[in-house]
Amino acid sequence: MHPGSRQGYVSISFVGQGSGNYNNSKQWRRQSCWRKWKQLSRLQRSLILFTLVLLFICGIASYPTVTEQFRGLTDGEQDTDTNSVLRPITPHVLPEPVKQGHPSLPEQLSQRKLSNKRGPPVLQNRLQRNGNTSDTAVEDKAADNKKKKNREEEGFVSWRGAVIDTDKATESIKDGEKEDSPAKQEVKLSKEPEAGWLKAVQEAFRHAWKGYKDFAWGHDELRPISKSYNEWFGLGLTLIDALDTMWILGLKEEFEEAKAWVATELTFNKNVDVNLFESTIRILGGLLSTYHLTGDTLFLDRAKDIGSRLMPAFNTPSRIPYSDVNIGKGTAHPPRWTSDSTVAEVTSIQLEFKELSRLTQEPQYEAAVAEIMNHVHKLDGKVDGLVPMFINTNNGQFTHQGIYTLGARADSYYEYLLKQWIQGGKKDNQLLEDYLQAIEGVKKNLLQKSSPNGLTFVGELSHGQFSPKMDHLVCFLPGTLALGAHNGLPADHMDLAKQLMETCYQMYVQMETGLSPEIVHFNMHQGSTRDIDVKLADRHNLLRPETVESLFYLYRFTKDRKYQDWGWEILQKFNKYTKVSSGGYTSINNVRDPDYPSPRDKMESFFLGETLKYLYLLFSDDPNLISLDQ
Repeated sequence: MHPGSRQGYVSISFVGQGSGNYNNSKQWRRQSCWRKWKQLSRLQRSLILFTLVLLFICGIASYPTVTEQFRGLTDGEQDTDTNSVLRPITPHVLPEPVKQGHPSLPEQLSQRKLSNKRGPPVLQNRLQRNGNTSDTAVEDKAADNKKKKNREEEGFVSWRGAVIDTDKATESIKDGEKEDSPAKQEVKLSKEPEAGWLKAVQEAFRHAWKGYKDFAWGHDELRPISKSYNEWFGLGLTLIDALDTMWILGLKEEFEEAKAWVATELTFNKNVDVNLFESTIRILGGLLSTYHLTGDTLFLDRAKDIGSRLMPAFNTPSRIPYSDVNIGKGTAHPPRWTSDSTVAEVTSIQLEFKELSRLTQEPQYEAAVAEIMNHVHKLDGKVDGLVPMFINTNNGQFTHQGIYTLGARADSYYEYLLKQWIQGGKKDNQLLEDYLQAIEGVKKNLLQKSSPNGLTFVGELSHGQFSPKMDHLVCFLPGTLALGAHNGLPADHMDLAKQLMETCYQMYVQMETGLSPEIVHFNMHQGSTRDIDVKLADRHNLLRPETVESLFYLYRFTKDRKYQDWGWEILQKFNKYTKVSSGGYTSINNVRDPDYPSPRDKMESFFLGETLKYLYLLFSDDPNLISLDQ
């Protein structure tokens, strides 16, 4: 209702404004927008909210790409000092400054203008050419290549936070020598890889040894990121495990300083619990191997000392040894949580103890471990020669039956069956019978093919159900099968060895870092786009030796150069993603993330004791360098 008009005036009212006054304040505009929002139907409001959320998610998804492009523009301005503190935004594992022909040089350099006699052949993953790779990996690689091309035009290449000068990289070219095309480099390296590749392994060992010597000397394991050490038994595990490797690699200076430590510092008279299996293969085995290579009785004396101190482990009701021994007190016990030992541990100490008896002429060592094999041979609970994972130290029976694997807790039982048979002059038919039966059990129960590329793999049997799970530890099997075939066992063992060797290689090359995870699962259903899946908890790499050991056997017996090429690829990836600039190599948490593989800050003793040793033997063309016939 309008108010009455006054005479002589004109009255104007603005409808819709409660105060009767014009108001364009922010508060009024917000109230107006809210009223309009409330006037929309519930469906309309839902559609608008959904659109906004979708746009937000797309923005988050594109953020890493945007920031990486920005970083790519500023990489050249970053500090490239490899001795500086490693920051979370850049990889913890960075290559050393480029030296002449250094093996840590990124692959991109060797594929362009570089003539590096020690560099890698330009190898391609055959299965990836058939489309067996993730779309994400392809897109990322394409984006990286585009950025690298732009940087190369300016004279340098950026690699994840480190700037490597291509001019320095070409210093490996001899004066007056013309640069070869990548194709020529590949042919040259494939035909004559030996000298450069052997030197690359020596350099890798020296780099790892530098870290151990600087930050962990006399201790069990190096922690290269924190520049400290990890103590397990307090017996210098890495040093002893690496003794024979240094001798084989011809690193006499490093060997002599390690020998001096063994002579003056090593003592087993310590009140400390050690694991029977681990101390046997790393300490007793390392000392015996070094004695055989050098003939120095220092190492045999130390081997006899530790061997005798481990004997209390066999004082059990069943003669199945306890897992832990106090080498100072002379007592032994099972783990606190169980009276079981793992089958792999109690059946993978025989080679060392038998050899100790042969060298010392004291039969008690061999008698103790031979009794275990005789006992396991007669036990019930096997499935076509396959054994369970646990055995009770009180009653000597298999426990936790139903799971059969060639992975952790059972793996080396099968390996040691064959090697004991060979060690004993191929006379123990019981060992041979158990080995052959087990291989037939593998073929019958555990062998399958993946989809889409038909990779042959060894899975697991869990309470009658097949599981397509395969540990990296299973990659010992190609080499073991090849060794058996070389010693007169069925020829189809070699055929299977080659198929499984291909699979183990694919466990490396199908990962974004080119390094294998600890455990993989194979796809078997039709329509799969990838043969291999990896669970988040299984993506770590511990610098393990099983694959390169098998590559060594396969190359030694077949002379097929591809096995050397595969080993060279693996060594390069170790250098690229696990090498720590201050010294040492580190295991990593995520083989699927090449930008940040997440270092674990630990260098296992077997990286020096086995992995680098087998790489060196693989690259050598001298069949008498650790002859497999003697």
